[in-house]
Amino acid sequence: MSVLVFAESSEGKFKKVALEVTSYGKKLAEQMQTNLVVVTAFVEDIDPLAKHGAEKILIGNQDSLKSSDAMIWADFIVATAQKENAEVIVIDSSANGAFVAPLVAAKLQAGFASNVVALPESLSPFTVKRKAFSNKAFNHTTFETDKKVLAVAKNSFGLFENPVQPETETFNPALGEGKITRTALDKAQGKVSIADADIIVSGGRGLKGPENWHMVEELADVLGAATACSKPVSDLGWRPHSEHVGQTGKQAASNLYIAIGISGAIQHLAGVNSSKVKVVINTDPEAPFFKSAEYGIVGDAFEVVPQLTEKIKALKAENA
Repeated sequence: MSVLVFAESSEGKFKKVALEVTSYGKKLAEQMQTNLVVVTAFVEDIDPLAKHGAEKILIGNQDSLKSSDAMIWADFIVATAQKENAEVIVIDSSANGAFVAPLVAAKLQAGFASNVVALPESLSPFTVKRKAFSNKAFNHTTFETDKKVLAVAKNSFGLFENPVQPETETFNPALGEGKITRTALDKAQGKVSIADADIIVSGGRGLKGPENWHMVEELADVLGAATACSKPVSDLGWRPHSEHVGQTGKQAASNLYIAIGISGAIQHLAGVNSSKVKVVINTDPEAPFFKSAEYGIVGDAFEVVPQLTEKIKALKAENA
Protein backbone atom coordinates (compact mmCIF):
# COMPACT_ATOMS: atom_id res chain seq x y z
CA MET A 1 0.00 0.00 0.00
CA SER A 2 1.12 3.56 -0.66
CA VAL A 3 -0.05 7.16 -0.87
CA LEU A 4 -0.10 8.51 -4.43
CA VAL A 5 0.02 12.23 -5.23
CA PHE A 6 -0.64 13.79 -8.61
CA ALA A 7 1.66 16.82 -9.02
CA GLU A 8 0.36 19.21 -11.67
CA SER A 9 2.84 21.15 -13.79
CA SER A 10 2.71 23.90 -16.38
CA GLU A 11 5.33 24.40 -19.08
CA GLY A 12 7.65 21.99 -17.26
CA LYS A 13 7.42 23.74 -13.90
CA PHE A 14 5.49 22.69 -10.84
CA LYS A 15 2.63 24.83 -9.64
CA LYS A 16 2.41 25.84 -6.00
CA VAL A 17 -0.55 23.50 -5.53
CA ALA A 18 1.63 20.58 -6.66
CA LEU A 19 4.06 21.23 -3.82
CA GLU A 20 1.20 21.67 -1.35
CA VAL A 21 -0.37 18.29 -2.19
CA THR A 22 3.10 16.71 -2.06
CA SER A 23 3.57 18.15 1.43
CA TYR A 24 0.14 16.82 2.38
CA GLY A 25 0.90 13.41 0.89
CA LYS A 26 4.18 13.13 2.79
CA LYS A 27 2.51 13.89 6.13
CA LEU A 28 -0.30 11.47 5.30
CA ALA A 29 2.16 8.71 4.36
CA GLU A 30 3.94 9.20 7.67
CA GLN A 31 0.60 9.04 9.50
CA MET A 32 -0.30 5.81 7.67
CA GLN A 33 3.25 4.44 8.05
CA THR A 34 3.65 3.85 4.34
CA ASN A 35 5.56 5.39 1.43
CA LEU A 36 4.78 8.36 -0.81
CA VAL A 37 4.74 8.10 -4.61
CA VAL A 38 4.32 11.18 -6.81
CA VAL A 39 3.22 11.02 -10.44
CA THR A 40 3.71 13.90 -12.87
CA ALA A 41 4.43 14.56 -16.55
CA PHE A 42 6.74 16.60 -18.77
CA VAL A 43 9.20 17.86 -16.15
CA GLU A 44 12.98 17.79 -15.98
CA ASP A 45 13.70 19.35 -12.59
CA ILE A 46 12.25 17.12 -9.88
CA ASP A 47 14.10 18.90 -7.06
CA PRO A 48 10.98 20.77 -5.85
CA LEU A 49 9.19 17.45 -5.33
CA ALA A 50 12.18 15.88 -3.62
CA LYS A 51 12.45 18.94 -1.39
CA HIS A 52 8.89 18.35 -0.18
CA GLY A 53 9.19 14.65 0.53
CA ALA A 54 8.56 12.70 -2.70
CA GLU A 55 10.24 9.33 -2.12
CA LYS A 56 9.42 7.90 -5.54
CA ILE A 57 8.57 9.92 -8.67
CA LEU A 58 6.96 8.52 -11.81
CA ILE A 59 7.19 10.73 -14.90
CA GLY A 60 5.03 10.37 -17.99
CA ASN A 61 5.91 11.86 -21.36
CA GLN A 62 3.42 10.42 -23.84
CA ASP A 63 2.05 12.76 -26.48
CA SER A 64 -1.51 11.91 -25.40
CA LEU A 65 -0.84 13.65 -22.07
CA LYS A 66 -0.49 16.92 -23.95
CA SER A 67 -4.24 16.75 -24.45
CA SER A 68 -6.65 18.76 -22.31
CA ASP A 69 -8.82 15.64 -22.00
CA ALA A 70 -9.49 14.88 -18.33
CA MET A 71 -10.23 11.24 -19.21
CA ILE A 72 -6.68 10.75 -20.49
CA TRP A 73 -5.22 12.21 -17.30
CA ALA A 74 -7.57 10.13 -15.17
CA ASP A 75 -6.47 6.95 -16.98
CA PHE A 76 -2.83 7.93 -16.40
CA ILE A 77 -3.34 8.44 -12.66
CA VAL A 78 -5.42 5.26 -12.33
CA ALA A 79 -2.72 3.19 -14.06
CA THR A 80 -0.16 4.62 -11.64
CA ALA A 81 -2.39 3.92 -8.63
CA GLN A 82 -2.80 0.31 -9.73
CA LYS A 83 0.92 -0.10 -10.37
CA GLU A 84 1.84 1.27 -6.94
CA ASN A 85 -1.09 -0.37 -5.11
CA ALA A 86 -2.10 3.04 -3.78
CA GLU A 87 -4.69 3.14 -1.01
CA VAL A 88 -5.07 6.94 -1.03
CA ILE A 89 -4.76 9.20 -4.09
CA VAL A 90 -4.25 12.91 -3.43
CA ILE A 91 -5.08 15.52 -6.08
CA ASP A 92 -5.26 19.31 -5.86
CA SER A 93 -8.46 21.35 -6.11
CA SER A 94 -7.43 23.39 -9.15
CA ALA A 95 -9.73 23.67 -12.16
CA ASN A 96 -7.99 20.65 -13.70
CA GLY A 97 -8.13 18.71 -10.44
CA ALA A 98 -11.86 19.34 -10.15
CA PHE A 99 -12.38 17.48 -13.43
CA VAL A 100 -9.85 14.71 -12.94
CA ALA A 101 -10.39 13.68 -9.29
CA PRO A 102 -14.01 12.43 -9.60
CA LEU A 103 -13.09 10.47 -12.75
CA VAL A 104 -10.22 8.77 -10.92
CA ALA A 105 -12.53 7.89 -8.03
CA ALA A 106 -15.15 6.44 -10.38
CA LYS A 107 -12.60 4.34 -12.27
CA LEU A 108 -11.13 2.96 -9.03
CA GLN A 109 -14.54 2.56 -7.36
CA ALA A 110 -13.08 4.69 -4.58
CA GLY A 111 -14.66 7.10 -2.12
CA PHE A 112 -14.10 10.77 -2.94
CA ALA A 113 -13.88 13.90 -0.79
CA SER A 114 -13.30 17.38 -2.24
CA ASN A 115 -12.06 20.54 -0.49
CA VAL A 116 -10.13 18.59 2.15
CA VAL A 117 -8.41 20.98 4.58
CA ALA A 118 -6.53 18.73 7.03
CA LEU A 119 -4.97 15.33 7.57
CA PRO A 120 -7.37 12.54 8.52
CA GLU A 121 -8.70 12.85 12.04
CA SER A 122 -8.97 9.06 12.12
CA LEU A 123 -7.54 6.26 9.97
CA SER A 124 -10.06 3.69 11.18
CA PRO A 125 -12.59 4.71 10.08
CA PHE A 126 -10.82 7.00 7.60
CA THR A 127 -12.29 10.45 8.32
CA VAL A 128 -11.35 13.83 6.85
CA LYS A 129 -12.41 17.42 7.46
CA ARG A 130 -13.56 19.37 4.41
CA LYS A 131 -15.15 22.67 3.45
CA ALA A 132 -18.83 22.72 2.62
CA PHE A 133 -21.67 25.09 1.66
CA SER A 134 -19.47 27.38 -0.48
CA ASN A 135 -16.74 27.45 2.18
CA LYS A 136 -19.10 28.69 4.90
CA ALA A 137 -18.94 25.53 7.01
CA PHE A 138 -17.02 22.31 7.56
CA ASN A 139 -18.11 18.71 7.60
CA HIS A 140 -16.44 15.41 8.41
CA THR A 141 -16.50 12.74 5.72
CA THR A 142 -16.00 9.07 6.66
CA PHE A 143 -14.93 6.57 3.99
CA GLU A 144 -16.22 3.02 3.76
CA THR A 145 -14.21 2.12 0.65
CA ASP A 146 -10.79 0.47 0.52
CA LYS A 147 -9.47 3.17 -1.81
CA LYS A 148 -9.89 6.89 -1.26
CA VAL A 149 -9.43 9.95 -3.46
CA LEU A 150 -8.81 13.26 -1.70
CA ALA A 151 -8.86 16.67 -3.38
CA VAL A 152 -7.00 19.08 -1.10
CA ALA A 153 -8.30 22.67 -0.97
CA LYS A 154 -5.83 25.28 -2.17
CA ASN A 155 -3.79 27.12 0.45
CA SER A 156 -5.37 25.11 3.27
CA PHE A 157 -2.46 22.91 4.30
CA GLY A 158 0.70 24.85 3.48
CA LEU A 159 4.16 23.87 2.26
CA PHE A 160 6.47 21.72 4.38
CA GLU A 161 10.02 20.90 3.35
CA ASN A 162 11.14 17.33 3.95
CA PRO A 163 14.14 16.73 1.64
CA VAL A 164 14.69 13.18 0.40
CA GLN A 165 16.68 11.44 -2.33
CA PRO A 166 13.91 10.09 -4.55
CA GLU A 167 13.76 7.07 -6.80
CA THR A 168 12.71 8.17 -10.30
CA GLU A 169 11.13 6.19 -13.11
CA THR A 170 9.64 6.93 -16.52
CA PHE A 171 6.12 5.56 -16.66
CA ASN A 172 4.20 5.42 -19.92
CA PRO A 173 1.12 3.19 -19.59
CA ALA A 174 -1.13 2.49 -22.56
CA LEU A 175 -3.50 5.43 -22.94
CA GLY A 176 -6.20 6.12 -25.49
CA GLU A 177 -6.41 9.14 -27.72
CA GLY A 178 -8.02 12.24 -26.27
CA LYS A 179 -11.42 13.30 -27.59
CA ILE A 180 -10.76 16.98 -26.93
CA THR A 181 -8.68 19.03 -29.37
CA ARG A 182 -7.08 22.27 -28.23
CA THR A 183 -7.25 24.86 -31.00
CA ALA A 184 -5.81 27.87 -29.16
CA LEU A 185 -4.43 28.81 -25.78
CA ASP A 186 -3.99 32.39 -24.64
CA LYS A 187 -1.97 32.92 -21.49
CA ALA A 188 -1.28 36.09 -19.55
CA GLN A 189 2.39 36.95 -19.75
CA GLY A 190 4.48 38.35 -16.93
CA LYS A 191 1.66 38.24 -14.38
CA VAL A 192 1.12 36.36 -11.15
CA SER A 193 -1.64 33.80 -11.69
CA ILE A 194 -4.73 33.81 -9.48
CA ALA A 195 -4.20 30.11 -8.74
CA ASP A 196 -0.69 30.62 -7.35
CA ALA A 197 -1.08 34.08 -5.81
CA ASP A 198 -0.50 34.74 -2.12
CA ILE A 199 -2.09 38.19 -2.61
CA ILE A 200 -4.93 39.15 -4.96
CA VAL A 201 -6.10 42.69 -5.73
CA SER A 202 -9.59 42.65 -7.21
CA GLY A 203 -11.81 45.37 -8.64
CA GLY A 204 -15.53 45.79 -9.23
CA ARG A 205 -17.95 48.18 -10.89
CA GLY A 206 -17.09 50.79 -8.28
CA LEU A 207 -14.06 51.63 -10.44
CA LYS A 208 -16.53 53.03 -12.99
CA GLY A 209 -14.67 51.90 -16.10
CA PRO A 210 -11.66 50.04 -17.56
CA GLU A 211 -9.75 53.31 -17.88
CA ASN A 212 -9.37 53.36 -14.08
CA TRP A 213 -7.95 49.86 -13.78
CA HIS A 214 -4.43 51.21 -13.50
CA MET A 215 -5.09 51.71 -9.78
CA VAL A 216 -5.64 47.99 -9.32
CA GLU A 217 -2.61 47.11 -11.42
CA GLU A 218 -0.32 49.58 -9.63
CA LEU A 219 -1.31 48.29 -6.18
CA ALA A 220 -0.92 44.70 -7.35
CA ASP A 221 2.51 45.48 -8.82
CA VAL A 222 3.72 46.97 -5.53
CA LEU A 223 2.45 43.95 -3.58
CA GLY A 224 3.60 41.32 -6.10
CA ALA A 225 -0.04 40.31 -6.38
CA ALA A 226 -2.38 38.90 -9.00
CA THR A 227 -5.20 41.04 -10.39
CA ALA A 228 -8.82 39.88 -10.46
CA CYS A 229 -12.31 41.23 -10.94
CA SER A 230 -15.98 40.59 -10.18
CA LYS A 231 -18.31 38.90 -12.67
CA PRO A 232 -20.10 42.11 -13.80
CA VAL A 233 -16.73 43.61 -14.69
CA SER A 234 -15.78 40.68 -16.93
CA ASP A 235 -19.30 40.56 -18.41
CA LEU A 236 -18.98 44.25 -19.35
CA GLY A 237 -15.69 43.51 -21.09
CA TRP A 238 -13.65 45.74 -18.82
CA ARG A 239 -11.38 42.82 -17.91
CA PRO A 240 -10.80 39.34 -19.43
CA HIS A 241 -12.89 36.45 -18.12
CA SER A 242 -9.65 34.80 -16.94
CA GLU A 243 -9.60 37.37 -14.10
CA HIS A 244 -13.18 36.72 -12.95
CA VAL A 245 -13.26 35.28 -9.42
CA GLY A 246 -16.41 34.01 -7.77
CA GLN A 247 -18.74 31.04 -7.68
CA THR A 248 -18.89 30.85 -11.48
CA GLY A 249 -15.30 32.02 -12.03
CA LYS A 250 -11.97 31.16 -10.49
CA GLN A 251 -11.72 30.34 -6.81
CA ALA A 252 -9.53 32.67 -4.74
CA ALA A 253 -7.67 31.03 -1.87
CA SER A 254 -4.98 33.64 -1.23
CA ASN A 255 -3.49 34.74 2.07
CA LEU A 256 -4.70 38.30 1.35
CA TYR A 257 -7.63 39.37 -0.85
CA ILE A 258 -8.18 43.10 -1.42
CA ALA A 259 -11.60 43.98 -2.88
CA ILE A 260 -11.90 47.46 -4.39
CA GLY A 261 -15.36 48.72 -5.32
CA ILE A 262 -16.96 45.27 -4.96
CA SER A 263 -20.23 45.18 -3.03
CA GLY A 264 -19.98 41.49 -2.20
CA ALA A 265 -22.79 39.58 -3.90
CA ILE A 266 -23.24 36.08 -2.51
CA GLN A 267 -21.85 34.53 -5.71
CA HIS A 268 -18.66 36.54 -5.39
CA LEU A 269 -18.25 35.76 -1.69
CA ALA A 270 -18.66 32.04 -2.41
CA GLY A 271 -15.55 32.19 -4.59
CA VAL A 272 -13.33 34.17 -2.21
CA ASN A 273 -14.29 32.83 1.23
CA SER A 274 -11.23 30.58 1.24
CA SER A 275 -8.94 33.62 1.33
CA LYS A 276 -7.50 33.95 4.81
CA VAL A 277 -7.63 37.75 5.17
CA LYS A 278 -10.09 39.89 3.20
CA VAL A 279 -9.84 43.68 2.97
CA VAL A 280 -12.69 45.74 1.49
CA ILE A 281 -12.57 49.30 0.15
CA ASN A 282 -16.04 50.66 -0.62
CA THR A 283 -17.98 53.90 -0.29
CA ASP A 284 -21.10 52.07 0.93
CA PRO A 285 -20.85 51.15 4.64
CA GLU A 286 -23.79 48.75 4.14
CA ALA A 287 -22.06 46.74 1.40
CA PRO A 288 -22.44 43.00 2.19
CA PHE A 289 -18.70 42.42 1.79
CA PHE A 290 -18.00 44.26 5.06
CA LYS A 291 -19.76 41.48 6.98
CA SER A 292 -17.36 38.88 5.58
CA ALA A 293 -14.15 40.90 5.63
CA GLU A 294 -11.53 41.00 8.35
CA TYR A 295 -10.74 44.64 7.57
CA GLY A 296 -12.76 47.35 5.85
CA ILE A 297 -12.22 50.92 4.68
CA VAL A 298 -15.30 53.05 4.04
CA GLY A 299 -14.05 55.55 1.48
CA ASP A 300 -13.66 56.53 -2.14
CA ALA A 301 -11.36 54.08 -3.93
CA PHE A 302 -10.03 56.91 -6.09
CA GLU A 303 -8.66 58.52 -2.93
CA VAL A 304 -7.85 55.48 -0.80
CA VAL A 305 -6.08 53.21 -3.30
CA PRO A 306 -3.45 55.71 -4.57
CA GLN A 307 -2.61 56.66 -0.97
CA LEU A 308 -2.36 53.00 0.02
CA THR A 309 -0.08 52.29 -2.94
CA GLU A 310 2.22 55.20 -2.07
CA LYS A 311 2.37 54.18 1.61
CA ILE A 312 3.39 50.64 0.68
CA LYS A 313 6.02 51.95 -1.74
CA ALA A 314 7.45 54.17 1.01
CA LEU A 315 7.46 51.29 3.50
CA LYS A 316 9.26 49.01 1.07
CA ALA A 317 11.81 51.74 0.33
CA GLU A 318 12.52 52.14 4.05
CA ASN A 319 13.10 48.42 4.45
CA ALA A 320 15.15 48.01 1.27
